[in-house]
Amino acid sequence: MTLIKSISGIRGTIGGKVDDGLTPIDTVKFAAAYGTWLKNQYPSKKIKVVIGRDARLSGQMISDLVCSTLIGLGIDVVNLGLSTTPTVEIAVPMEEAQGGIILTASHNPKQWNALKLLNSRGEFISSAEGELLLEIANKEAFDFAEVDDIGIISNDETYLQKHIDAVIGLDLVDIEAIKKADFSIVIDAVNSTGGIFVPALLKALGVTKITEMYCDPSGHFPHNPEPLPEHLTDLSNKIKAVGADLGITVDPDVDRLAMVCEDGSMFGEEYTLVAVADYVLTHTPGTTVSNMSSTKALRDITESKGQTYFAAAVGEVNVVSKMKENNAVIGGEGNGGIIYPASHYGRDALVGIALFLSHLAKKSMKCSDLRDSFPKYTISKNKIELTPNINVDSILAKMAEKYKNEEVDTLDGVKIYIGDEWVHLRKSNTEPIIRIYSESNSEENANRFALKIMDEIKEFC
Repeated sequence: MTLIKSISGIRGTIGGKVDDGLTPIDTVKFAAAYGTWLKNQYPSKKIKVVIGRDARLSGQMISDLVCSTLIGLGIDVVNLGLSTTPTVEIAVPMEEAQGGIILTASHNPKQWNALKLLNSRGEFISSAEGELLLEIANKEAFDFAEVDDIGIISNDETYLQKHIDAVIGLDLVDIEAIKKADFSIVIDAVNSTGGIFVPALLKALGVTKITEMYCDPSGHFPHNPEPLPEHLTDLSNKIKAVGADLGITVDPDVDRLAMVCEDGSMFGEEYTLVAVADYVLTHTPGTTVSNMSSTKALRDITESKGQTYFAAAVGEVNVVSKMKENNAVIGGEGNGGIIYPASHYGRDALVGIALFLSHLAKKSMKCSDLRDSFPKYTISKNKIELTPNINVDSILAKMAEKYKNEEVDTLDGVKIYIGDEWVHLRKSNTEPIIRIYSESNSEENANRFALKIMDEIKEFC
């Protein structure tokens, strides 16, 4: 069993012993810590928290535990039931709530679940806030309400429509262009809440030719739920079988988005953000941001339009912070995470779908042709396992010194740019590992570059 307590929440596998898996005791303890932290932040207010969950098998159990714990602290709960991460994020400020919790383990397999924690803006809590919360949990410094002060739970099923209304109301979402394009689209929602939200959005956008795959929100994932090419063969085959224009897939909590082209080939999860950014920048020039392990294509597209690109440390919180710092008009992560500030500061697959389809419709081209219009890069992901006595920070410093005559970024580990190639070296926070991501114009060259860097690291070891 696995239980991971971090500054951003708690996640783990269901079952096992206390403090070893995500048991009911651990769930209650961390929910109580979050509720207590909120009460400390707003000592004179009646606290309200928005709760939503994906469709995984343990979702109802975890939701019941969290909701009961919060009302036991005297906190009111707005329960959205089956929802998505971005839906909860937009609901928090709309409800004028002090916080929110999304019950989801994102792309992890069905045995996992997690509590992902939001602040009053509907954004993930900061590192400093997370540290305070962990301290409360460790001390079990909880003070539950007396009977007359117990909170109440209200169920609200209106946020599916509210979220869709917010998306189709965005200035750059062109419903008429999408209707005119008359797209035929296949959806793979891995039997989670995307099976509810994505078809509803497409219909609101005027799409009438929809083929649904795995859209029953039963929580029985038909394949590994991470939207990677090796998990999307069924979607690829269905697109070709029905002659669809494209396929859309999302992860269980609908904050990651990937497309599959009309010929069954992968558009590329890395290129979801690139395509959306290309569209946004065309109509609203401004800066862009992605994390340091994302494709260079975003930087190329941004600079080709005379705008400025900024790299952020890995992690959605870091990307959002960098976007705010530089007033970015679009940003996100190379795992298919679109963050569009005109909507809200959170990864949102529904926003991504609407902007992507608007772009594709206006371009009047095949999905594969749109993909081929962008700079072509391939990322190779590797790691080196090190013995515990090796100083990883020292190795990274030596690599930065070795390549000091190249463009080197040390914001998060060491990223080295050499021509159109880059390599990003990061140490793991939990084990003696250096993660090595490299990008080049082909898989062969990306792997070659990675192996070269790995050999140099081994020499320093």
